[in-house]
Amino acid sequence: MAKQERARRTREKVLTAAAEVFAVQGYDSTTLNTVAERIAMTKGALYGHFPSKRSLARALIDESRHTWTSLHAAYDIPGADAAEVLQGVVVGFTDRLRSDVRLRAALRLAVDHPDLAPARCDVLAEMHDALTDLVRRAQRDSGFPDHCPPLVAELLLTVIRGLLTTAERTADNTTTDNSTADCGGTANTVAANSPAPRSGEPLWRLLFTALSADPAPTPALP
Repeated sequence: MAKQERARRTREKVLTAAAEVFAVQGYDSTTLNTVAERIAMTKGALYGHFPSKRSLARALIDESRHTWTSLHAAYDIPGADAAEVLQGVVVGFTDRLRSDVRLRAALRLAVDHPDLAPARCDVLAEMHDALTDLVRRAQRDSGFPDHCPPLVAELLLTVIRGLLTTAERTADNTTTDNSTADCGGTANTVAANSPAPRSGEPLWRLLFTALSADPAPTPALP
């Protein structure tokens, strides 16, 4: 048991180190040597856990699928309002994205290198399908406006990808955030290596308010 626990802890260290290197250098420029050196591990020992860079990337992407599935299940409980589940899942996922380097790296890998994971492990496709289903349920049960469900799901994923870029830019730098100053807020200092403030939440409130409005009628052609 002790040996298994050591192996598990080592695997976790390797995945975190790989995510940090992928986040800085990108997939193409990352090597197993770089990952091993980051945690003072020999390349041979690293090979004992992951035989290739591709297997490391796939492990992170697969982990992100489990993160998404668990988060979805935590919000989508019996009797829950589908519109609230939709908003809760999206906001919860982006909050996690801002604080979890492994999730950020996995999503970036999935976006930039869709060839890394087979179709059955495509986290973005899985998220799109789940969001589409939630939109349909919200329309059926919660009075959500009659927008095209796959189009709404794609819009939400587009915003998530944009927030991923924001999280990547702020994760390892000390910055002063003056983005709320013009809206009655105060500037916030973001410490290096700390999660960015939850600036995505007001954006989601604004977006869901806009989506919840009744669609404008299509003007008749002359």
